Amino acid sequence: MIGVLVVDDDFMVAKVHAGFVAALAGFEVVGTASTGAQALAEVERLRPDLVLLDVYLPDMTGLEVLHRLRSARTPVDVMVISAARDVESIRSALHGGVLHYLVKPFDRRTFEARLTDYAALRGELAELGEAGQGDVDRVFGLSRGEPPRATQTPKGIAPETLQLVRRTLAEAGPEGLSASECSERTGLARVSARRYLEQLVSEQAADVRQRYGTAGRPERRFTLRAGRRPG
Repeated sequence: MIGVLVVDDDFMVAKVHAGFVAALAGFEVVGTASTGAQALAEVERLRPDLVLLDVYLPDMTGLEVLHRLRSARTPVDVMVISAARDVESIRSALHGGVLHYLVKPFDRRTFEARLTDYAALRGELAELGEAGQGDVDRVFGLSRGEPPRATQTPKGIAPETLQLVRRTLAEAGPEGLSASECSERTGLARVSARRYLEQLVSEQAADVRQRYGTAGRPERRFTLRAGRRPG
C-alpha cells in the first residue's frame, strides 16, 4: 500500500481529497495535517510515501514545508495541490522536486490519473536494476503524468487501451493478473483483455507464466516487466 499524507488548511477539502485517495486501489490515507508545522511533524511520525501538499497554510507556505523536507533529506515524494497559480510558486515547487502540481479546482478523474501515474512510477523504479535511456525517459514521463512512449501498435490495438491495461498490471504488482481478472478491472471483454496483455508480452513490457492450481487447466498470469521495452 502507498501511504499518503493529505495537507490542507481547509478541513472539507482535506476530507474530499482523502476520500479520493482511499477509493483508489493500492493507496491508503495515513494522516492529515492543516498547518505546515503539523505536516512536518506528521511526515516524521508517519513516514508516508507521498504528501499531497497545499501551498496556502496558516503558519508557513507549503513551499517552505517542501524546502524543509528537502533540506532534511526526508525520503518522501510530494505532489502540490493548490489554488496558487503564480509562476514563482510553480517554479519553487519544480525546484523542490515535486512530482506534479495540480491547480485547484480540478476534477476527480484528473486527480486519480495523477495518483495512478505515481503508482506506475513506483512500480517502474522498483523493478529497474540498471536503467537505459529509454527507461529513464519513461520514468521521467510518468513523473510528469505522461504516458510511456508508445511503440507502433498493430491494427485493432488502441494505444490508450494498451496504456490502461499496462497501468492495471502495474497496480496488480508481482502477483500479476489473469485475462479474466484484467477484464474485471478494466471493463474490457475477456478476449480483448487477453489480446492487450499478449501485446504487452510481444513488446517485452510484460511476462506471462503458467500457474497450476489444484485442479483443472493451468492459469496464464501476466506481470509487468520494466526495463526491456523499447524506449
